Amino acid sequence: MITEGQVMDIARQALFLIIKVSAPLLLISLIVGLIVSIFQTITSIQEQTLTFVPKIIIVFFGMMLLGGWMLENLAGFMTELWSDFGLYLR
Repeated sequence: MITEGQVMDIARQALFLIIKVSAPLLLISLIVGLIVSIFQTITSIQEQTLTFVPKIIIVFFGMMLLGGWMLENLAGFMTELWSDFGLYLR
């Protein structure tokens, strides 16, 4: 039978994996947003859509580049979780 400690350990691992996998794309988005904000401040352009379009495009390219790594990490976690599934049923 699975214990509370094991459930907490699985949840901790899952949350750490979510942070690890999402952090590169969030950082890319943050950096692009900062650059666009500086550009808007310098040029006095206050167009709201100007911040979203570059972020979407750059994050899309980031997903193309990092997608394999992200999928590898998620698949590895799921494989580990399902391989231990028999231990949780006892």
